[in-house]
Amino acid sequence: MQREYDVIIWGATGFTGKLVTRYMKNLYLDGNLKWAIAGRNASKLAALGLPEANILLADSNDSESIDHLVQKGRVVLTTVGPYARYGSNLVEACAKHGTHYCDLTGEVYWMRKMIESYNSVAQDSGAKIVHTCGFDSIPSDLGAYFLQQEMIKRYGLPANHIKYRSVAFKGGFSGGTADSMIAMMENADEDASVLEVGKDPYALNFTSGGPDAKDVETAFYDDDFDAWVGPFVMAQINTRVVRRTNELLDFRYGKDFRYDEGMLINKGASGFIGANAAALGIKATNGLSAFKPTRKLLQKILPKPGEGPSEELIQTGFFTIELIAKHPFAGDKNLKATVTGDQDPGYGSTAKMLAESALALAQDDLPVEGGFWTPASAMGDALLKRLPMNAGVNFTLTN
Repeated sequence: MQREYDVIIWGATGFTGKLVTRYMKNLYLDGNLKWAIAGRNASKLAALGLPEANILLADSNDSESIDHLVQKGRVVLTTVGPYARYGSNLVEACAKHGTHYCDLTGEVYWMRKMIESYNSVAQDSGAKIVHTCGFDSIPSDLGAYFLQQEMIKRYGLPANHIKYRSVAFKGGFSGGTADSMIAMMENADEDASVLEVGKDPYALNFTSGGPDAKDVETAFYDDDFDAWVGPFVMAQINTRVVRRTNELLDFRYGKDFRYDEGMLINKGASGFIGANAAALGIKATNGLSAFKPTRKLLQKILPKPGEGPSEELIQTGFFTIELIAKHPFAGDKNLKATVTGDQDPGYGSTAKMLAESALALAQDDLPVEGGFWTPASAMGDALLKRLPMNAGVNFTLTN
C-alpha cells in the first residue's frame, strides 16, 4: 500500500490524542516513520509542535474530507469518541479505501453494527479494522491469548476456562469512557436493542455462542485466587472481545471455552464487604445512567470528554492483573500469569497500547487479511513483542 503517511493520528488535540502524539514524537520524530496528526482545528494542531507537513485537516461530519484523509495513510489511529456519535464515517471510509484502522472504543453495540455493515467491504479492500486497542481490551485479549499459547505449547490442548482478576490499579477515570456510557444510554432511549446487545455474552460473535452466561454481577469467593471477587467495570466489553477472538481464531480455545472477569478484593470480612460494595456501586451507576433525570446528574459529576488526570497521576499510575488458565482435566497443570502496566491504565498505558497497535498494523507482517479483527486475532504475536519492549506493558507467567 503506497500512501503518503504510515500512520495518521485522528483526534490528536484531545486528551488521549495528545498523549499518543507525545509518545510518537519521542519515538519517531527522526524520519524513520512517516506520520501525521489530524483534526479540524488548525491552531490546536499546530500547538502540538509538529512540522506543517505532518498536520492534516478534516471534519468527522464531512464525509468528503474524511474520505480524502484516509487515502493519505496506511493506518488511521483514532481517539475521537463516543464512536457511535463520531466514528461511523471514519470506519466506513477506511473499510472502503483499504486503510487499516484502530481505536479505543468500548461500545459493543456500535462495534457489532460496524462489523455487520462493513466487514465484507473491508475484506474486499484489504483494510484491517481493529477496535478496543487500549486498556479495553488489550490486557484481557492478549492475556488470554498469551496463556492459551503456553497451555497449547506445554500440554497440546487449550485451557477450557480462563479467569481474569483485576488486582490493583491507580489512575484517573476517563471522561471519554463516561461520555460513551451516556451516549449508549441515549441511544437505548431510541432503540431498546442497544441494551439487549449489551447483555448478550456473545454479542460480537457471529457463527455460534458458547457456555458463558451473564457477567459477574454479585460478590463471590473464588477458591482459585483465595479471595473475594466483585464485578469488574470493564468486563462487559472485555469478555465479548475475548470470545470474538476465539471465534476469529477458528475456536483455537475450544467451542466449550469459558472466560470471565472480576475484581479481587480481600480475604475475610473486609473482602466480603468490599466485593459487595463494588457490586452495589456498579449497579447504582448503571441505574442512574439509565434514566434521563439522573443521567444529567451523572454528567455533572463525572469527568467531561477531553478531561483527564494530572501528569503526575498519569506517570505514577499502574495496573496489575492476574489470570488463571484452567487445564481441562488436571488442576496441577493450571497456568497463571500477570499483566502489568507502568502508567495510568486509562490514559498513559492506553495511549502507548494504541500507538503500538497502529505501528503493528503499519509495519509488521501480520497473519490476517482485510476485515474486522480483535487485537489478539490480528496482531497477538506482534503486540506481545512490542508492548513489553516499548510500552511498559508486560505479560509474565508465574508458574
